[in-house]
This record gives sequence, C-alpha cells and structure tokens, in this order.
Amino acid sequence: MSSLAQPLAANLIQSVDWLAVAPPTVAAVVAIAVLVADLFVPEARKPLLGWISVAGLAAAALMLLPLLDGDRSTFCVHGTHACSYTADRFTLVVQFLVLGGALLSALLSVTALKDADKQLPEGEYWFLLLSSAAGAALLPASRDLATLIVALEVASLPAFALVGLRHGDKKSSEAALKFFLSSVTATAVSLMGISFVYASTGTLYLTQVADRIQHVDSQLHTLAQTGVALTLVGFAFKTAAVPFHFWVPDTYVGAPLPIAAYLSVVGKAVGFTGLILVTVIAFPSYADVWGPALAALAALTMTVGNVGALRQQATRAYSAVRLLAWSSVGQAGYLLVPIAAAAYSDDAEHSIGSTLAYALMYAAVNLGAFAVVALVGRTRRANRITDYRGLYAKNPLAALVMAFFLLCLAGLPPGIIGLFAKVTVFSAAVDAGLGWLAVIMAANVVIALFYYLQWTALLFRAPEGEPVQHRLPAPLTAAITLTGVLGVALSGAPQLILRFADTTLF
Repeated sequence: MSSLAQPLAANLIQSVDWLAVAPPTVAAVVAIAVLVADLFVPEARKPLLGWISVAGLAAAALMLLPLLDGDRSTFCVHGTHACSYTADRFTLVVQFLVLGGALLSALLSVTALKDADKQLPEGEYWFLLLSSAAGAALLPASRDLATLIVALEVASLPAFALVGLRHGDKKSSEAALKFFLSSVTATAVSLMGISFVYASTGTLYLTQVADRIQHVDSQLHTLAQTGVALTLVGFAFKTAAVPFHFWVPDTYVGAPLPIAAYLSVVGKAVGFTGLILVTVIAFPSYADVWGPALAALAALTMTVGNVGALRQQATRAYSAVRLLAWSSVGQAGYLLVPIAAAAYSDDAEHSIGSTLAYALMYAAVNLGAFAVVALVGRTRRANRITDYRGLYAKNPLAALVMAFFLLCLAGLPPGIIGLFAKVTVFSAAVDAGLGWLAVIMAANVVIALFYYLQWTALLFRAPEGEPVQHRLPAPLTAAITLTGVLGVALSGAPQLILRFADTTLF
C-alpha cells in the first residue's frame, strides 16, 4: 500500500462502539423484527406484536444504564476530536425522554389498536413507531450536520405515515398531508442552509463548524450568514414555533390519539434537540443573531399557543385533543426561552439544562393527560371537553389524576413539578437579562390558567344524565399509573429532575 493510501485507509476504517449506539440500534432491530414477524403471525395473534414492541422500547431504554459511567464517541475522524456520534450526558437525557415517551405512547397504542377494529394495520403501525423512535434516539447523539438531518428524517418520515395510517379516514389523510408538506418544507430549508454552511466552512462536524465559521473568507461571509439563518428557520418548523405551527391542531386531531401523544412529546423533543445542537455547538459565534430571534419566537409562540387554546372556549363542542394541541404550541414557547437565554448567558449549559428539565416534566404530565383522554375517548368518540363533565362521578381515580396533570401543566400546587419547571425557565430568562421575556411568560402563564382550571373544574361538576363507567384496560392503566407516580414523585422532590438534566455540551 502506498504512503498516500495508508492515511486514507486509516481515516476510512473505524471501529464502532456498539454499546454507545445500542439504544437506537435496539429500537431499529426490533422494528425490523416486528415487520418480518407480521408476515408469519396469524391475525388472531397480531396483538403480540404490540407487546414485543413495548418490550423492545423498554430494552432500548435499559441500554442507557451502561452509558452513565462516562462519555463515549464513535465514528470519529482519525487523528481529530471530530466524531459523528457522541453519547454524553445531554444525549442520554434526551434519549431517556424519547424512548420513555415512545414506550408510553406504545402502551396507549396497544389499547387503541384493539379498539380500532382493523382500521389500523398492526404490523405496519409498530414498524413505523419503532423506526421513528430509533431516529429520534439517534438525533441527540448526532455531532455532524449530515447525521443530524438523516436522524431527523428517520424520525419524521414514519410519523407522516402514522398520522395517515387509519384506513378510510379523510380527516386522518388530510392531517398527514398537512404534516408532510410542512415538514418537507422545513427539511428543504434546512438542507439548503446546511449546504451553504458546508460551502463556507468545508466541514459538517459541529465542533469544526463552530471553529471555522468565525474565520470564513470575507467573500463567503454572506453565504455563511444565509446558511445559519436558513438552518435555524428549518429547525423552527420542526419545533412547531409560530408562525410554523399551522399544522399542529389539525394533525393532532386527525392522527390516531397515541400518535398525537407521541408527536406532542417525542416529535417536539426531536425539533428542540436539533435546535440546541446547531445553535449552542455549531453556531455559538452567531449568538447575537439567533439569541434575539429565538427570544422573539418564544414570546410569539407562547402567546399564540395560549390565545389559540383560550379561543377554543368559544364553543361547547371543542375537542380535548385540539385544546391539548394548542397547549402544546404554548408549551413550545416556554421551551424556547432557555435556548434563547443561552445566547446571553455565561453559563449556556445551565440554560440548556433548564430546557431539558422542562421537557422532561412536560413529557410526563402531557402523556398522562393524553392517557386519560384516550380512556374517555373509548366511550366518547368525539372526545369533546363537555364529555369530561362529571368524570369524578364516573371514574374518581381518572378524574383526580387528570386534575393533577392539568394543574401540573398550569404550574399550580399540588402539581409542584409544573411550578418548579416554570420557575426554572423563568429564572433562566431573568439571569440572562431577558426581563421583558420573563414578563411575557408570566402573562402567558396567567392566560393558560383559565383554560386549564376550567377543564379541571368540569371534572368535578355534576354529570349530565346517567354516569358512564370507563373500563380501564391494562395498558392504559399502566400508562396512567406510570405518569401519575412519576408526576407525584417529582412534585415531592422536584430538584431531582434538574440534577438529572444537568448536562455538558462542550
């Protein structure tokens, strides 16, 4: 071998740290196994695929435990510190959120598929859900722009199909089309931005981009600025930030309910994780650009989301899922606040930790709320807010748990974890000197109190007509119990979630 070929071979031949890549790999392998098994499993045994998928997601989450000892990287360029995959604390926290959210969504799906009466093909459903979860788990570990986009699309493309998978449902098909068009636009914008960044820096690795983009040639400066702007706009689409939120309400209402729950947590985590990686790691030198932009976006998103949820009160027939969709947009605004604050703060890691802490809290209580909505939806297909009147008389435990989740989302006791998370985000804004954003956040918290408390009060009002008993299937019971126990435990020791979310990105 020539002397020129030897270094080239050394760059191309890389050992793979299989333990580091185990969480997304396990999810992907189980997805393929479920798809193949679907060909041979008789129709009467199809529910078994669901339990295999639940077990696979649990196994993928357990693979995070051996990674707690220290940071691990793989797919690295020989002789440099540039790697495509890094399993650090930030990665593990987000992977725990993604895989835990996917696991709870899978528990909701087991019951939903049983009730769907063959409208949803089980083998394809579980393959798509597991594939999306694998892509979502890969994304936080991505440390180059190419891997980041691939992971983003692996997480997103199966989600389009899941939204429109229900046979013969026009609303589901329309929701999938709207979701698809908005996401494809976001991807196109991101790819154009990344191509401009690559043209101006000559690298796709995030750490190398951060070093080189500060010293680009003057002739390429405008190209680099445009690339940064387009990349940020593309990820803003993925986070459902206003004005890129238009797909959310119709998509959540048209999708199967477990998929709406999945998108509200895992889909949101994917967008925010990508945004954190490109801003804090790749473009820190452009903090004076993305900081004010994200702060304005946060203020606009939380305001439009909460006002949109408030407007749902205008009719008695408004959907519980649509209200949660608008609430999800408002919560996205709160999640943007610490990321914006990272541009102004000397301790960017603390600000990012605040976003992750809020995301973990939101994931637990929002998935719990969706679990109760799924329970009510088994007997009330329209799933209107009025269907929750007198839930306490029909199912006291479900009503109490739902009230707890809504109070957590509102940030009121006894939902201490919700209050703690909002105070953490508020503190990040104040510490970064964004007092005006903290004031807007406080005003939005007050606006949100109205619709959360109105829904809570409805649970305990006298029911109209004879109470309808809601039977709790085992998977729904497990989902409600897990989220309820987690919410209560963290309300008793809220500091644990902030310690867990304390990350190192540098």
